[in-house]
Amino acid sequence: MEDTTTLIVGAGIFGVSTAYHLAQRVSDPSRVILLDRAAPSSNNMLGASADINKIIRADYSSLLYMELGFEAIEAWKTLPFFRDAGVYHQSGWIAMDEKDSDVSRRIRQNFSASNRKSEIVDMLEDEVRQAWGGVLERTDCTPFGSYYFNPSAGWVDAGKALHLMLLEAIKLGIRYESGEAKSLIFPEKTDGVQGIETEAGTRLLADRVLLATGAWTSKLMSSLEDALDLPHDDRVERQVSAAGVCVAHFQLSDAERELFSGLPVLVYGGQGEVIPPTSAGVLKFTSTFSFRNPIVTPTGHEISVPVDDQAEAPRGLQEDLISAVRARLPRLLDHERKPDYYRLCWDAISPDQHPLIDQHPDSRLKNLYFAVGGSFHSYKFLPTIGKYVACVLEGVKNGPGGDWPWSWKSTGASSRGVHHSLVPRANFEDFL
Repeated sequence: MEDTTTLIVGAGIFGVSTAYHLAQRVSDPSRVILLDRAAPSSNNMLGASADINKIIRADYSSLLYMELGFEAIEAWKTLPFFRDAGVYHQSGWIAMDEKDSDVSRRIRQNFSASNRKSEIVDMLEDEVRQAWGGVLERTDCTPFGSYYFNPSAGWVDAGKALHLMLLEAIKLGIRYESGEAKSLIFPEKTDGVQGIETEAGTRLLADRVLLATGAWTSKLMSSLEDALDLPHDDRVERQVSAAGVCVAHFQLSDAERELFSGLPVLVYGGQGEVIPPTSAGVLKFTSTFSFRNPIVTPTGHEISVPVDDQAEAPRGLQEDLISAVRARLPRLLDHERKPDYYRLCWDAISPDQHPLIDQHPDSRLKNLYFAVGGSFHSYKFLPTIGKYVACVLEGVKNGPGGDWPWSWKSTGASSRGVHHSLVPRANFEDFL
């Protein structure tokens, strides 16, 4: 195992975290190759991980993710390269739950089951409206039945933190390669995938290949799946599928920045999120309405792929998002103000919103692995998720709590997921 070369495709949270943790477990980190479309000195804005900020919290209705969340929060606070850069901001968060939601109750049950002291503070609607300088006094609270504040949550400078961990992995000795992955190398009459060929024609060979390719996974896999004539149920699209959300950004004035900087993260149930402004004064409003962009492969299989232009939001998506902002934070739209810019953020989402961290089940592809399916909630695990992926690569059990939820599923059917409000309900073309 010590002389095994591992090729990781994709420098998002799964790829970077795995490279960092794997480099600390092998005797020769240069045998860990990380391939990404962007140079290590640049910020690749195509992936979901490369964002201005992301929410960090342990409030989950799933006990597994609550424990992972607390583990990650501790790492955000203590890893020197994160701590010294001040990328983590413990602002707390306020959760507004819809009247028919039991999420808050299940979160409290998990705190109790794990013998953790709950810091959750219940709030009344009037208290919410009056807190934080009255910023929320005009919020439409009609859909909500309960409110709570948890000071343990916060947010992180997402793109900056991802870049810091990448630099640490490179310092540990991994090999970084830039290039757009074109296809998996799988010659006939061979046993397993041999590597990746890039759009420029570069061939990167390895003993095992880990796809951390997020929303682009089906696009990369489809030609190989077509060549192997894999049936629909055995394709990666049944495990994870590309989904997008529309995000609005507001450049705040100095006075607005001072006012909004005191806010916690705001989560409007399944109806949107607001993250406090960055150091540059940009406030982000995130929609929880997601969509697919289906295409058909040459052999007739439907897959979803990200659109090429992520900076251009169709008018329909803009209108839906502005309606959400008007209901939740209407003062941002006073005097006919509009968002300063939009972004289409793409991630791979699974039917149950668990990531796929597993070996391909087809014996012909036994050295092909996946770490995909962030499902719009996995960024917070950047500091720690790579150690679990490294265990899967090395055949070490993560325990039933981790290995089973992250394994290749025999069916795409799912009961209630861990982030079900983000399951796609439309297609991108519906908004054109």
